[in-house]
Amino acid sequence: MGNRLKGKVAAITGAGRGIGRGIAILFAEEGAEVVVNDLGAAGDGSGDSKLPADEVVSEVKAKGGTAVANYDSVATTEGGENIVNTAIDNFGRLDILVNNAGILRDRMIFNMATEEWDAVIKVNLYGNFNCTKPACAVMRRQKSGRIINFSSSAGLGNIGQANYSAAKEGIIGFTRTVARDMGRYGVTCNAIRPFAWTRLTISPELQAAMEKAVSSGIRDGMSNDPVLRARQRRDPDDIAQFVLWLVASESATHVNGCDFAVRGGYVSLYSQPTEIKYIEKQGTWTLDELDVILPSLCQNLVNPSPPKQPE
Repeated sequence: MGNRLKGKVAAITGAGRGIGRGIAILFAEEGAEVVVNDLGAAGDGSGDSKLPADEVVSEVKAKGGTAVANYDSVATTEGGENIVNTAIDNFGRLDILVNNAGILRDRMIFNMATEEWDAVIKVNLYGNFNCTKPACAVMRRQKSGRIINFSSSAGLGNIGQANYSAAKEGIIGFTRTVARDMGRYGVTCNAIRPFAWTRLTISPELQAAMEKAVSSGIRDGMSNDPVLRARQRRDPDDIAQFVLWLVASESATHVNGCDFAVRGGYVSLYSQPTEIKYIEKQGTWTLDELDVILPSLCQNLVNPSPPKQPE
């Protein structure tokens, strides 16, 4: 057991499995008192079970740590408030919030049902707001706190994930603004785009297919190059150490409103969006003028999904 988080209280959503589980266990090992939140739903958000959260709490306690379970859904205002209140009622404060809970309901946009859109937005985007708002009220009074939001590279665009992409990139904008709202109170808010094999990103069928491809020589296994091997790692537990750095290290106290990618031994910092070119004139552009000048502004742009050529 370490002591880098001794005296701190952390609430982690979606902590019954995968990335959240790894964070909860590491935080407890470092001395934090942990609220392990998990609805226990399937990857698409259906169903519920107390077992995932209870198992992580049992694992933490078996190692000498302190944790309590919470089974609320982050998709509701009441659920978010209950998660924060679980920390306050059991431990008297809340120092760290990790918004990790998420679901998938993938579908091509022309086939996506409204319910599939709403369910993913509710858990992945509303869930961040529902937990962060009451957490910020506590952290503002304490004049301290750390908030970690989990986004995804899918937010940059991914086929069949319009709902998930919208939610995950919305989290980036949400993170930047929470950082500005709360920085004056000693609270930081950052986002992570993790790369890890979890039940949301790899199904048993896909895992079996990948292993078969490697064993048959169709697909290469892990690279012999140590740097490339680090990038290829997809162990969800690998993400936890970087989260620990953000919440425990003195060298991270000024890191606020940032957007990171993390996988294995690889960490990258995304740039903040900036204007790269512009055109300007007095008055309003006409269509004819734009037709002449805009091709130069849009030069070298590549269509990420060009039309298929007739066979």
